[in-house]
Amino acid sequence: MELTRDIARNFARIALGHVAQEYPHKLDHVMSDDADVLPPRVLHPCFFGSFDWHSCVHGWWTLLTLRRLYPDMPEAAQIAELAESTFTEEKLAAELRYLDRPGSAGFERPYGWGWLLYLHLEAVRHADQPWGERLEPLARAFAARFKHYLSILTYPIRTGTHFNSAFALTLAMEWADAFDANLAGTMREAAKRWFGEDRGCKAWEPGGDEFLSPALSVAMLMQKSLPPEEFANWFDAFLPDLADSRPATLFTPATVSDRSDGKVAHLDGLNLSRAWAWREVGQATPEHSQLAERLAHTHLDAAMPHVAGDYAGEHWLASFALLALLAPQSLGLHSHQ
Repeated sequence: MELTRDIARNFARIALGHVAQEYPHKLDHVMSDDADVLPPRVLHPCFFGSFDWHSCVHGWWTLLTLRRLYPDMPEAAQIAELAESTFTEEKLAAELRYLDRPGSAGFERPYGWGWLLYLHLEAVRHADQPWGERLEPLARAFAARFKHYLSILTYPIRTGTHFNSAFALTLAMEWADAFDANLAGTMREAAKRWFGEDRGCKAWEPGGDEFLSPALSVAMLMQKSLPPEEFANWFDAFLPDLADSRPATLFTPATVSDRSDGKVAHLDGLNLSRAWAWREVGQATPEHSQLAERLAHTHLDAAMPHVAGDYAGEHWLASFALLALLAPQSLGLHSHQ
């Protein structure tokens, strides 16, 4: 399965339908007094849609990525028009000022931070537009937060939700490689310090509301943090029983019992993020490439029919489907990149 024009158009229509939809909305917002009781569009003039701030950010990553890959699709002009009215200097300055509030130190840490850097990395690829330049101060502010956070985070957070350390660093490291070599080095050192001695992972997952695989998130980060041969050795020690289909939890897509429940619907995202991880890891470990691609397909098949349908998942799942579809595939096959 790979990204096609029809899928791209469908994802674009989904994201266009929610990045500017203010309600329903779940705020990550600390209030000091009555003056802080403000609607999302005032607090976050760029990222007020998509139910929450981080979903709006990666909804925009989805839109810009699709515009770049399919610039002639009808939705591309809509994306550009909405982006130009959204990513103004005034609105982005307001997003930046929000970070200076006394209660904003932990705002969207670390999931939203990683996605904002990933969005900026995509925005700079649109050389015909000023969006990357305008977003850069906000990206730099979150990069500075990452530096401080890594200096105090003694232990990684492994749960497969927004607090997961490995997933945020996987996204942010691509930005850091392009914009801040010192930060990239700090991230790799943190990854090796946290996970370098991991062995015989049991993969006791998923939790009932997880949309990330704690095991495979670590594997993806280590793939970006170690030289290829060193990673291959680390991976074989981390998951030594793959040839025997163990741990079985990583081979079986999660069951989603109620897609109208926002937390249970996370499990569709787990299937998509596992597909992304299996493809990435499969490229880095040729001996596992065919198995990894088979598992990626199995998880994609389980989740792709449910990217749209209920807003609990629709406001964010297309981003994770796009990550999986754009990931390198085994046997030398690649989707549109």
